[in-house]
Amino acid sequence: MMRKQDTRIRILYVDDEANNLLAFQAGFRRFYEIYTATSVAEGLAILNDHEIHVILADQRMPKVTGVEFFSIVRKAHPDPMRILITGYTDLGALVEAINSGEIFRYIKKPWDDLELKTAIQNAYEVYGTRLELKNKIRELERTNDELNRFVYSTSHDLRSPLANILGILNVAKLQSPSEDPTGFYDMIESCVNKMDLFIHKIIEYYKGIRVDNVNEVVDFHTLVNDSISLCNMQNPQLVFETKVDQTAEFHSDSFRLSLVLNNLISNAVKYQRSDEERPKVSITVKADKKEALIFIEDNGVGIIEDHLNKIFQIFFRSTDYRNGLGIGLYIVKEALTRIGGDINVNSEFGKGTRFTLKVPNHNEQEEPEVAETAA
Repeated sequence: MMRKQDTRIRILYVDDEANNLLAFQAGFRRFYEIYTATSVAEGLAILNDHEIHVILADQRMPKVTGVEFFSIVRKAHPDPMRILITGYTDLGALVEAINSGEIFRYIKKPWDDLELKTAIQNAYEVYGTRLELKNKIRELERTNDELNRFVYSTSHDLRSPLANILGILNVAKLQSPSEDPTGFYDMIESCVNKMDLFIHKIIEYYKGIRVDNVNEVVDFHTLVNDSISLCNMQNPQLVFETKVDQTAEFHSDSFRLSLVLNNLISNAVKYQRSDEERPKVSITVKADKKEALIFIEDNGVGIIEDHLNKIFQIFFRSTDYRNGLGIGLYIVKEALTRIGGDINVNSEFGKGTRFTLKVPNHNEQEEPEVAETAA
């Protein structure tokens, strides 16, 4: 579908031969707004001062070829479409230029007016489509940013009244400690706690996608111990088995690694079987100058095999065993992606789950290894 033109197509033609420029102006000035230049410097000056839609350039020019000129132009002015005019058939150079995106197409000299006009029209339509797409993407990013800010702000504002509800509920329980025959107090407290957890996860997600990556020194002993401290109150009977082997200075994003560990360990604690006599969670870390391998394993309820490829989707819940929210593992995946990590899961329903994580060491100061040579 042809794009509706509200302005004339603006064309820049760069050619060291003045006769070619005059011939182009004579044949096309009724249709287009034309700018001409006899050198690369003049062409760049025009591009800096005017919004150009299509650039034509001769291939054989002194000092710089047309393809080389387009390579320069593309970096500073990527939007205009580029058409090469050539009287020589250098097929290898043309194919390379087209494949690398330096030119939209090429026209042979002497050009056919209809062919050149069609090429310009097609190039302008592509220019317009790309411009509309960029504007849509920019608008979508702005809308998404506003939505994220709204969700984050609303989530923060909701936590205060929830805290007030819990406070009033606790006061009511103290005044009438034995009067709750219907169990309404416990139901209200359960719903409020679930909503508060949901809001907390939304805030975690927002921070995970909005906070800039920080490359800092990571101490896995501290990260693992802090995560266990946050989670072990959920089940005092649960045993944590930890082994951290960090043999090199490790650089990554501590905040996102904490998000990952907190969510995975919390899930391992939450989804334990009620009939398990010795509930446990094993956490193993092997970190060296290249990467960290992290294994988190539990003997809980496990995950149905058909669900293993869906558990990282947002709001997907594999089980109703503990009224999960379906957000935690999505946050884990997003956080790992942002630091270049990866995660795999193995599970047997009714026996437990094992997560395997790979996180690269972003130690920019690490010296490249030098191969030893025999004396």
